[in-house]
Amino acid sequence: MRVLGIETTCDETAVSVVESNQDGEGRILSNEILSQIKAHQAYGGVVPEIAARAHVEVVDLLVKQALATAGLTLRDMDAIAAAAGPGLIGGVMVGLTTGKALALVTKKPFLAINHLEAHALSPRLTDGVAFPFLLLLASGGHSQILFVRGVGDYVRIGTTIDDAIGEAFDKVAKMLGLPYPGGPEVEKQALEGNPEQFAFPRPMQGRKEPNFSLSGLKTAVRIEAEKIAPLTGTDIKNLCASFQAAIVDVVTDRMKMALRVARADFGEPTAIVIAGGVAANLAMRQALHRLAAQNGLPLVAPPLALCTDNGAMIAWAGIERLRLGLVDGLDTPPRARWPLEAKRSADV
Repeated sequence: MRVLGIETTCDETAVSVVESNQDGEGRILSNEILSQIKAHQAYGGVVPEIAARAHVEVVDLLVKQALATAGLTLRDMDAIAAAAGPGLIGGVMVGLTTGKALALVTKKPFLAINHLEAHALSPRLTDGVAFPFLLLLASGGHSQILFVRGVGDYVRIGTTIDDAIGEAFDKVAKMLGLPYPGGPEVEKQALEGNPEQFAFPRPMQGRKEPNFSLSGLKTAVRIEAEKIAPLTGTDIKNLCASFQAAIVDVVTDRMKMALRVARADFGEPTAIVIAGGVAANLAMRQALHRLAAQNGLPLVAPPLALCTDNGAMIAWAGIERLRLGLVDGLDTPPRARWPLEAKRSADV
């Protein structure tokens, strides 16, 4: 089974070809990604109109490139998959329309993929994780803890009540004058800083409900930065290290609580999984690895190249859904918002 996947929900145009063998194991045949970082750096964040236009300019070229790298043609595909949301609506429309056009012309089944579901299922592509598993889905726009029982079967255990984890990283980077994208820059600066220099709060720590609240932590960083301004290079490193240490402590505590809830309400998970852009943070991975080991579970995280947005996760989610006969119609709408735990049918 081979599926072409298209991802255009934010600032990466990505197209991939993924195949699955008879045993259900996945293999990435191509994974083409074109980042728009340089186009958005001057603005300190993603500009939706610029992103949409950039997707239009290159998506067809990336489709050709992905097929060429895989050594296949559209006729060799069993289906076409495209992210239908959630995301920046202009970008979503570009990839979704492209996928529909390819499916229409080739008469192949079409799969409209929830971008969050693609992240959630990506560890099954890379590591073959069995259901059910406990998932931290963390990115610039989303922070959720989910019990993943199967394809399309997600129970949300916890979420953020204000900022997403990646969003907090990006906002702290911006207030400290670090370049876009901010998350990796904060992590880079933190490596050379003292994580105990500033006693930042650990919001929600110890609460039974495994939710996040990060706006207060972000405000605490701003107050300290203003107090010691003008900032030296050492100040920035220490602020980043102390901020990252607080975030890691919060996430570890929230996942510890979520694991208790999961075990009590749903049963034993096969693994603790982290996916999404924040999964690329090595300090976060190390902390969750310790938590998983303490609870007799493996920690599974996709390779760094598959943590950020990519077409391979879209194609794999397409394969997972195609196996179950969950094919979508060409009238499927683009969605700026699309909760992962919302139930859906094959024709929605």
